[in-house]
Amino acid sequence: METKQEILFAKTLEKVRKLAKEQGNCIRKEQVEEAFQELALSAEQLELVYEYLEKHKIGIGEPVDLEETLSEEEIDYLEEYKKELSTLDTLNDGQKEAITISAMAGEKEAQQKLISVYLPQVVEISKLYAGQGAYLEDLIGEGNVALTVGVTMLGCLENAKEAEGMLIKMVMDAMEEYIAETAAGEQEGLKALRKVNKVAEKAKELSEDLKRKVTVEELSQETGMSVKSILEAMRLCGNSIEEIEKPR
Repeated sequence: METKQEILFAKTLEKVRKLAKEQGNCIRKEQVEEAFQELALSAEQLELVYEYLEKHKIGIGEPVDLEETLSEEEIDYLEEYKKELSTLDTLNDGQKEAITISAMAGEKEAQQKLISVYLPQVVEISKLYAGQGAYLEDLIGEGNVALTVGVTMLGCLENAKEAEGMLIKMVMDAMEEYIAETAAGEQEGLKALRKVNKVAEKAKELSEDLKRKVTVEELSQETGMSVKSILEAMRLCGNSIEEIEKPR
């Protein structure tokens, strides 16, 4: 069971990571030390925190080059996508504010224009989350969906200046949620793979002992696994475990 100290440490680390994301994937040492002040970390422990942040492509004191972490495929996609975005109109601050106000009033055309304004920022935000188990293209897609939904929700704001913060937060939250879901899916996949491997190994051992194919019931009795669990493993691998007799 986690102690209160461990829970506080984990929450503080997540808070620091999010702050860094909001600052362009960069954080000052003073900010880290202030955040962990309550925990009174030693110099060695703080170094471990810095190492963790650097592994997650967060610059300490100065931003890191996020594109260095992209795969060749992602770089090619990014270049093509940026070419598409370069055809969009650029607006000055006054025009952007006027469109935001109209979008807040529920004008559909203004909301569509506002989406175009923020599409390049979605790309930049996606780089902050690259290399964390999700493809850049998928991250941008999730961010664009969040942006599309976000521009329809601006009516709840008091002024146009709050719009950018709200939209950026929605985009970041969508990308983080997607990464979390992807990670959870990968864990389920690994869990399923381990189950298949276990059943295949046990089936091979028992088949060699009996000099024939084994039944699901025999394998269940030998391994202690339930019949249902063994059948699920067989289904996951397309009934390709040759040592097991196919159920009728």
